[in-house]
Amino acid sequence: MTDHRRPTPRPVIAVAGLGIESSTFSPARTEAPAFHPRRGADVLTRYPFLAPGEPLRSAADWRGALVGKALPGGTVTAAAFAELSGELIDRLRKLGPVDGLWFDIHGAMTVEGLDDAEAVLLACVRDVIGSDVLVSTSMDLHGNVSRELVHRSDLITCYRMAPHEDAMETKERAARNLVDLLRSGAPRPVKAWIPVPVLLAGEQTSTRMEPAKSVYAAVAEVEATEGVTDAAIWVGYAWADEPRNRAAVVVTGPSEPAVIAGAQRLARGFWAARREFAFVAPTGTLDECLDEALASAARPYFISDTGDNPTAGGAGDVTWGLEQVLARPEFKDPGGPTVLYASLPGPAAVDAAVEAGVGATVTVTAGAEVDDRHAGPLTLTGVVHAIRHGDRDAEVEVVLRVGSVHVILTRLRKPYHHEHDFTDLDLNPRGADVVIVKIGYLEPELFAMSADWKMALTPGGVDQDLPRLGHHRVRRPLFPFDADMPDPDLTARIVAPSDQPLTGPDE
Repeated sequence: MTDHRRPTPRPVIAVAGLGIESSTFSPARTEAPAFHPRRGADVLTRYPFLAPGEPLRSAADWRGALVGKALPGGTVTAAAFAELSGELIDRLRKLGPVDGLWFDIHGAMTVEGLDDAEAVLLACVRDVIGSDVLVSTSMDLHGNVSRELVHRSDLITCYRMAPHEDAMETKERAARNLVDLLRSGAPRPVKAWIPVPVLLAGEQTSTRMEPAKSVYAAVAEVEATEGVTDAAIWVGYAWADEPRNRAAVVVTGPSEPAVIAGAQRLARGFWAARREFAFVAPTGTLDECLDEALASAARPYFISDTGDNPTAGGAGDVTWGLEQVLARPEFKDPGGPTVLYASLPGPAAVDAAVEAGVGATVTVTAGAEVDDRHAGPLTLTGVVHAIRHGDRDAEVEVVLRVGSVHVILTRLRKPYHHEHDFTDLDLNPRGADVVIVKIGYLEPELFAMSADWKMALTPGGVDQDLPRLGHHRVRRPLFPFDADMPDPDLTARIVAPSDQPLTGPDE
């Protein structure tokens, strides 16, 4: 079928999407308010490149429907998905006819009762906008790419950096590619998709180091090839147990030979490097990490409490790590090594500390309200060091000094990625001896601040030891679960455009 399209000088483009990483190994559940949805014109304010006066803003008539992004967390409830997707679809319908849709998602959203939530959502979107409307999908590289999602999209791309320093650049590329395609009137791109049977944690595939650094450097080289519009490699999301969870490659463009060659180059490069991927920092048990931190002269010494990382999908309220820290004799005395610990949710504990006020000594209990599998609620006695109201995620934050450990307690869970997250609480991370953060790889500001760093392999819903989590629904064979599996079929699958039927197995 020949795809004849007319150039659209100033296309009408809708913007919609829902994004979250959802760990199926966490007992937490995510409800609709966690997505902080923006609606209508407010959607456009998420994106600096769509600000009034920006070239891309004036290149099209952008119309926001609904975009919601949540902190990584547990499985999204069926009711929350129905509420948010229903409103998104209704708002799209009210926008009237559009020429294109920018579908801004993450790609690792698990919903109760669904295995491929983003593809399900895009199918519902297609029912409203039609199969002729061009769709450009932008994703996190830790998202999952099923053949169905590629089928429903015309262009699809993801970040090329982990940590995701190119997140906004990627979104702008997805939007610009859509505008260029609509304004040119060119046929729909050819889409070459290759599933790669590898599933690794993000902390093993950081583009700061080899082999991911070179594997991802090849993406730009493929994109620069004549006949290619965009190229992408997805690592996939390791902490959900669904058939779609694995690495993938998609290359799009007008030339079928070029996109096939590019996709196969990227997929084979990723597969060839599979045994070389390693953790982005030295690892050890929490006690081993603490021993090394105390013996080192490097200050501040950062330790990642990885198993309950809220930005990977952990519940955030596992008390196991903090319990181990407070049990250490070195930290019992207020004059001991200064330790900052971020963080532990405890609404009742926060309320009690707020009522008592800064300087008061309080005994409170926090944590393990959601995930109590590894340790129960933790009772702390300490001095209220600071109180802060109004945080978007935490709502209220309290610092409780217990011995020489400054514990950050929150009303709701919050990730701590920036220096101001600490200084806003009258804490000086640069002057601390040890900073312990519930995180995986350090985000850029923390990485730059750390004099040394180790990752503690702690328990939780995003445990870095993937085999012990108990995946049983992922497609097998799959590396590293099947370490000696035979080489897979890494030939490119050309995926049909959305206005044609999708046939054959999803493999």
